[in-house]
Amino acid sequence: MAEATNPATLDDVRHVANLAHLDLDVDEQQRMLKDLNAILGHIAQLNEVGTEGVAPMAAGLPALEEALGDSKEALREDTVRPSLDRAPVMAQAPETDGVFFKVPKVIER
Repeated sequence: MAEATNPATLDDVRHVANLAHLDLDVDEQQRMLKDLNAILGHIAQLNEVGTEGVAPMAAGLPALEEALGDSKEALREDTVRPSLDRAPVMAQAPETDGVFFKVPKVIER
């Protein structure tokens, strides 16, 4: 496996944990550091794969359609359908302002 050129540090783990509102203890930080560096190593390895001459794709759908061939029945037509009527849905909600669901605040900062 390729090594990441700039391995992550404990400060990186703490920064990401803070952004994600995670409270990690010392053991969890060490485990996350190991996992993050493993992920970065895999990405470094993928960066070594030759992709010259391979057309960029925004989605894997063309490759999926090619793999399915004539058996495209696995894919349904993408059709516009009406959404749920807001009024009956909001009427069943425990708390709403009529447009949005109201939920308790779960993150304190």
